[in-house]
Amino acid sequence: MLRVFDCSTRVFRPPAGDRRVLSTTAMTSQDLRYLSPKQWVIAAFNFFYVLVQYVIIWLFKPPPPPSPDYPKHPKGRIAIIGAGLTGVSSAAHAIAHGFDVVIYEQSDKVGGIWANVNKTSGLQLNSLLYRFHPAVLWSRAFPHRDEILSEIRRIWKEYQLEPRTRFNTPVTSVKRVPGTGTRLSDPSSDDEGRSRWLINDGADGEFDAVVVTVGTCGKPNRIGFPGLPKAETQDGDGAEEKHKGGDGGEVFEGDVFHSSELDDAPLEGRTVVVIGSGASGVEAVETALAKGAKHCVMLAREDKWIIPRNIFVDTLISAQPFGRETPLSFIWEKIIVLLNYRGAPELVPARLGIFESTPVVNDEFVGWVREGKCDYVRGDIERLTKRGVRIKVRGREEKPGEGKEVKEVEGDVVVLATGFHKPQIGFFEEELFPDDYDRPNLYLQNFSTEDWSVLMTNSSYQNAIGTVGHFHIGIYMRILLTFLMDPDARPTPKDMKLWVDVIRFVKRGARGGALSFFTYMELTIWLLLFHVLRIDRLRWVFFIMQGWGVYPEEYSQAKIFQKAKAA
Repeated sequence: MLRVFDCSTRVFRPPAGDRRVLSTTAMTSQDLRYLSPKQWVIAAFNFFYVLVQYVIIWLFKPPPPPSPDYPKHPKGRIAIIGAGLTGVSSAAHAIAHGFDVVIYEQSDKVGGIWANVNKTSGLQLNSLLYRFHPAVLWSRAFPHRDEILSEIRRIWKEYQLEPRTRFNTPVTSVKRVPGTGTRLSDPSSDDEGRSRWLINDGADGEFDAVVVTVGTCGKPNRIGFPGLPKAETQDGDGAEEKHKGGDGGEVFEGDVFHSSELDDAPLEGRTVVVIGSGASGVEAVETALAKGAKHCVMLAREDKWIIPRNIFVDTLISAQPFGRETPLSFIWEKIIVLLNYRGAPELVPARLGIFESTPVVNDEFVGWVREGKCDYVRGDIERLTKRGVRIKVRGREEKPGEGKEVKEVEGDVVVLATGFHKPQIGFFEEELFPDDYDRPNLYLQNFSTEDWSVLMTNSSYQNAIGTVGHFHIGIYMRILLTFLMDPDARPTPKDMKLWVDVIRFVKRGARGGALSFFTYMELTIWLLLFHVLRIDRLRWVFFIMQGWGVYPEEYSQAKIFQKAKAA
């Protein structure tokens, strides 16, 4: 989520009314800057960057409904839980192909996690890999929060989702309509045997499917370290009693912020101690230094791989075919060390493979450590003290919990880069996620093995590289639409569990679990098998993979009528 150079186009225009002839004697250094070879290269890059996006839009953007009244004859109704990036994209795909949707959002705005992070937060991956919908048009390679939210809202409005969104409506109950879902073991025998769903009190009627897009980041996770001020001990479970000082009664006397609360934090001229070494921790260091912090210290409870912000390297890494460490993974690790860890080999994780945990994408952090702007200290957190944090320092080769040397790291501000709580899905009243088949052990890693009409896009994975492209949000949505349109394509619970079992057998021994790490290449392999093993699905292949071939006639007819009326 960190920024690099701004790739937005810059065009030189003389001030209004200035008719002077530009010459080498009249031009200022500002003028000459736009004639430098570097600026021409940047201008060419910007041109092709935008051109590529327009080609993607032309090829893959599905047509939005002509007005909020469409579709007048929907192919089905789908409930979307969550109005974040994935929820808006999923709903836009569904309505574009003739399905009606209702979006349930517990807050008062769209955007999900992006509406609740610092304005300095931005993409880790190049935005060409973060095209959450085919209609997205980015202005730069690594846009920040406000542009991301702007694109989410634009798609939301363009696809007529505004009147279909229920704000301030937390979902408390999802249950089957009585008498439905009775013949899921043989779904093609009777279309009425599949499930219908009611959300909350059923005021919006019955739905043919439910798409859960609550993501993997919920409320900020303020881990209850001893010594936190009372104001920071608000996560319940007796936390307030636990953190009144503990042994010795010490309580940190400085400011404490969660990493998502740094927009207005007073950091200038102060020493900032960041607890956590993941993406939010690296971003917290970046924000602190940008705000003029005197010095930063990152306390790493566990190491993370830091990969470069290079679209080609990141694409190749995300194309790893097995979603797990392999005997050849060391090749990628050697390449990353050469590209990103020059001058700071002590930061290279010693006990973690690159495909065992979500890496951080950043070009600058290693440089900050190398230049002395930020200290990187591995350790086990004991408690906060009056002046900072007391830890047991670990060596590079030592595991968490093996720290021996006790050290107090002093600072004026403590930032808890301790992530976010995983959103719960207790609103399901049916047994849809039995033991051994709960998240992430799902069919195609996203469908409930008990019922194909429940989809969990971006709400099930644990670790991944490159997981928010329209490539997979659209694919999963169109697989669900295919199930709704074609009874012969629907898998039975037995089929889906068998798929999970086979993947677990093939990837047995994978650290963290066979389905814990997600890559695009693995998804591609799964989708090829998804069609090869079921020849009857081949007629849907271009629809599922590219989104081509299922366009409501009523949309095109309405647009023709509107043009004729306007003429």
